[in-house]
Amino acid sequence: MLTLVALASLLVLAAVPEPSQAIVIYTGWERHALVGTEVRLSCSFFSWRWISEDVTFSWTYRPDGARDSISIFHYTGGMAYVDNKGPFRDRLEFVGNPGRRDGSILLKNLEFSDNGTFTCDAKNPPDIGGRPSSVRLLVFEKVPIQAGVITGSIVGAVLGLLLLIVVIYYLMRFLVARRVFSLSVSKHGKKKKEGSQQRQGPAPAADPAKPKASEKKKQESRKERK
Repeated sequence: MLTLVALASLLVLAAVPEPSQAIVIYTGWERHALVGTEVRLSCSFFSWRWISEDVTFSWTYRPDGARDSISIFHYTGGMAYVDNKGPFRDRLEFVGNPGRRDGSILLKNLEFSDNGTFTCDAKNPPDIGGRPSSVRLLVFEKVPIQAGVITGSIVGAVLGLLLLIVVIYYLMRFLVARRVFSLSVSKHGKKKKEGSQQRQGPAPAADPAKPKASEKKKQESRKERK
């Protein structure tokens, strides 16, 4: 039995990736934007290591219908470099924060020809074994109905959740206040009853030294007979 447990442990450990190959890169899945506006393409990563001074970010772009990708941006050694020959040489700005694992870029003055796939790659030595992540950009003259419906649904769901939280909050406050009021009334009524009983006082006890009226009458009648 112990042998089987040991073998299973070895298999689990073998399946876990080495910390030096644990970097995971995240981007959005798809972004929609209007022509002439700007859009932020986010890129971040998870790493088992602290942020290295040699952390790097690289962005490539593949236009729709093209096979090959071109380099458009690179961050290394604490400096940002925009490709001076690419289609975004005058329209790309680095807005990330490498100290917070953020390698986002901002594309300005969008054109219809900007439609395509943007890929981000990050390295945080010694974590260098991550897989690049991609996000697709779609530029429209106006927001498509489908995107508007999705956005509206998300906003509606968030507002509905906030409204539900507010309703539950005030309902709980009402129930607590009602409970406190009921306890207060019950306690006040009990004190009032006890006070009235104390004001009336206990019934006077009969004085054993004084004879009762009936016994007094009997004594007088006996005297008269005599």
